[in-house]
Amino acid sequence: MCGIFAYLNFLTPKTRKEIADILIQGLERMEYRGYDSAGIAIDAGEEPNKPHDSVFLFRKTGKVATLAQCLEKDSAHLDMTASYAIHCGIAHTRWATHGSPKDLNSHPQRSNETSDFLVVHNGIITNYREIKEYLLKKGHRFESETDTEVIAKLIQHIHDRYPDFSFRQLVEIVIQQLEGAFALAFKSRKFPGQLVATRRGSPLLVGIKTNNGRLTFDQFPATVGSGETIRALKKTAASRAASLLRPPPIVRNSLTYYFPASAHGYRTQRVFAARPGYLRDHDESFCGTPTVLDLSIGAAPSNGDCASPMSSIRPFGSSAWEVEYFVASDASAIVEHTKQVLYLEDDDVAFVENGALSIHRIKRGLSEKDKTLPTREVQEINMELQQIMMGNFQTYMQKEIFEQTESVVNTMRGRVLPSGEVVLGGIKEFVPDIKRCRRLIMVACGTSYNSAIACRQIIEELTELPVVLELASDFLDRETPIFRDDVSIFISQSGETADTLGALRYCKQHGALVIGVTNTAYTSQMLSLLMLALVLSEDRKSAEARRADIIDALNKLSGHISEILKLDSEVKEIAKEIFKEKSLLVMGRGFNFATCLEGALKIKELSYMHCEGIMSGELKHGPLAMVDEHLAIVMVICKDNVYKKSLNALQQVLARGGRPIIIADSSVPADDLAGMPHVLRRDTVTGIRCCRTTSPTSTVSTWTALAIWPSL
Repeated sequence: MCGIFAYLNFLTPKTRKEIADILIQGLERMEYRGYDSAGIAIDAGEEPNKPHDSVFLFRKTGKVATLAQCLEKDSAHLDMTASYAIHCGIAHTRWATHGSPKDLNSHPQRSNETSDFLVVHNGIITNYREIKEYLLKKGHRFESETDTEVIAKLIQHIHDRYPDFSFRQLVEIVIQQLEGAFALAFKSRKFPGQLVATRRGSPLLVGIKTNNGRLTFDQFPATVGSGETIRALKKTAASRAASLLRPPPIVRNSLTYYFPASAHGYRTQRVFAARPGYLRDHDESFCGTPTVLDLSIGAAPSNGDCASPMSSIRPFGSSAWEVEYFVASDASAIVEHTKQVLYLEDDDVAFVENGALSIHRIKRGLSEKDKTLPTREVQEINMELQQIMMGNFQTYMQKEIFEQTESVVNTMRGRVLPSGEVVLGGIKEFVPDIKRCRRLIMVACGTSYNSAIACRQIIEELTELPVVLELASDFLDRETPIFRDDVSIFISQSGETADTLGALRYCKQHGALVIGVTNTAYTSQMLSLLMLALVLSEDRKSAEARRADIIDALNKLSGHISEILKLDSEVKEIAKEIFKEKSLLVMGRGFNFATCLEGALKIKELSYMHCEGIMSGELKHGPLAMVDEHLAIVMVICKDNVYKKSLNALQQVLARGGRPIIIADSSVPADDLAGMPHVLRRDTVTGIRCCRTTSPTSTVSTWTALAIWPSL
């Protein structure tokens, strides 16, 4: 959830309206991520010699379209035709976590009433309360309920005390006080035409657009400052400083790209590294305030002594030096402007000044012996604009549902061969080790976790290996025992899920073999795991017939999904009844339990209706008490090894007055369904039925949401 978008134009004149339109458009491209409010910040100086002197901050609860409409009305006092040769604007879509959805809690968050510093933020700051308490004691006043506002206030606080620090240095000091996961983009009227972006645990990328359409190099050399380890504070200072706010010792390297500025060579700027201990030596309150922040880390005056000089050089070959930068949490917001991007890594700080981009590294917890040369490769986005557009669909979810016919084929292309062989090139050399492992541990969150549940049974059946499922957040909280002969499989829709990545690092540290599965679509995730099971069982003679049935069903899957999607209008009518309810139960068992969990998750996400996916075998252990004639229920019943048990669950629901809607196989006799309204679908092989039942439940969630939202 949440989306960051920032745009900086250098020597490419744009009017205020054009800049605002680019920011709004960037937010629209990320609407599929889910959000409840949006906002933008652009320069608003009206005097010709002070175009960056003030900031227009506009935030609105609701959709991006609402923001755009209100912006047009509320910006009437501004000259939207005013042109900027150099300008930085930031924008954000927010999914409320700290503070309810309202205008004041929306991003960008500002540092004071004049918006000296503004920040947009994805993620959660876990130590924001401690920072907020410190800033309150320093006289700062807060206007929102968010954890993000402390970031804006903190950078203002540091700048007020040390006005000689550069924008980048201020950000580096701030992020070293933060705990948690975040992606941040900063704008400041104190540093016009400059942009700073950084990340730790949340995705962020930088797009670069040049006058001639291409950068001079696909890969850039980097210079690394010598760096030095910041020593722990003296015991006397440590006893008086707030240990909660002090990050561990760091090694800071500078990563700099060499960008040809013109046909005549390079344009280079000097940027100075931090001198450790500067604030500790010059800040009177450093040791005197019990809750003071450790501001000595990463700080030095920009014109002071320098331990390690760094260079930043322009990213283009044009003699005119025009360049545009786009910072986003998702490539979909950038692809229509440029396909040339840099993906930031944890503790990278991207800094744009005078049209030049440099990436600075803050490596936390590493020793001085670490000599790794950091590099960032410019990559081409393999995405077309039409892929991210809704087209004729009403929602992105509906688009994803109807694109399953193509996505399942793309997932299997080159992997499930016509001969029946299944090839996974990425893990080919590790297959013997996986077969000998102690256990398979699948770690994921949300939809990815549901796909793991869906495939656990078939993986156990085909491989005869014990399979353990773990929610990534709980896995980390428990500090789960991991052994060197374990194989850990990490499943993520984005590849950037913070808890999942944290669990991955934990398993690597303990010596386990690590496998990653990344795919946006739920059905494609299941197919990826199913193909893994087929590869691991390829030499099992006893599983030959079963494997052949599954592979045959996989080859027919796309056509079967097309047939299911023809039920769309029927499902729409059912959704018109469901949306009136306050609560919904989705129940099933066996392979279809995961379908119930995923269907319930999608209904909650899209319609904000209370919905629970439960295992029908657990009805007697609590959930049955909720069932009556007023409770909306959806049941998944397939003619599989738990068919009779599923019918027993149906009878229990009927005995309580329940009137469930049933998703069933075409092989299920209508008489067995007790005259209940039902959705029929074609049969397929047990083990991939969950790929089929997903479409009706997802469609129910989409149409239910579409029915609810107009009524709101």
